[in-house]
Amino acid sequence: MASSSPAVLPISNPQTTTTTSTSVQSQPPISNPAFRAFISHISDTVRNGLSTRRPWSELIDRSALSKPESISEATFRIRKNYSYFRVNYLCCLASVLAFSLLTNPFALLLLLSLLAAWLFLYLFRPSDPPLLIFGRTFTERETLGILVLSTVLVIFLTSVGSVLISALMVGLAIICGHGALRVPEDLFLDEQEPGAAASGFFSFLSGAGSNAGATATAAVAARG
Repeated sequence: MASSSPAVLPISNPQTTTTTSTSVQSQPPISNPAFRAFISHISDTVRNGLSTRRPWSELIDRSALSKPESISEATFRIRKNYSYFRVNYLCCLASVLAFSLLTNPFALLLLLSLLAAWLFLYLFRPSDPPLLIFGRTFTERETLGILVLSTVLVIFLTSVGSVLISALMVGLAIICGHGALRVPEDLFLDEQEPGAAASGFFSFLSGAGSNAGATATAAVAARG
């Protein structure tokens, strides 16, 4: 009579399973504090810049509009009105740009895709793991070269460049036209206004740009 050996059942090690699951669960989710800090800085500086705008009723006051007598007077009006209404003028310029992009959804989509590619594939992408697309690993130089080439192609070979240039020209024409027609005699600038002209709303742009540069440099240094 043949003796049958007992069947051997596979038994998993509870400690190993627990350790593996714990190590998987303990991995932190993908996050990018530098990108969140950048967005927070942008929102704060935009809010602070918009808080210094002049009342819109002063900007559209028809009783203060008159034709300038000479080009020199028109230039003087533009300079003085810009010093007083610079935040309002920049808001108008941004509105013209936004309207132009919204009426050209293809250009808007390309511009947003290009911006997202720069932010998430190069500036704020963590160094580990490396960029992997379709099974191929791209180095930092290859990623930068592809992004620069894509930017050139999008700006000069699509409608994005023409839309941006047209919107800027229209916005500047509106600003210069209003500045030349608006009589600035009733506009009283503060004592610190000349100094504030250099550190006013444009400080938001320079501050945001410097913060973006510093954050991007830190991100690139961290990858290296």
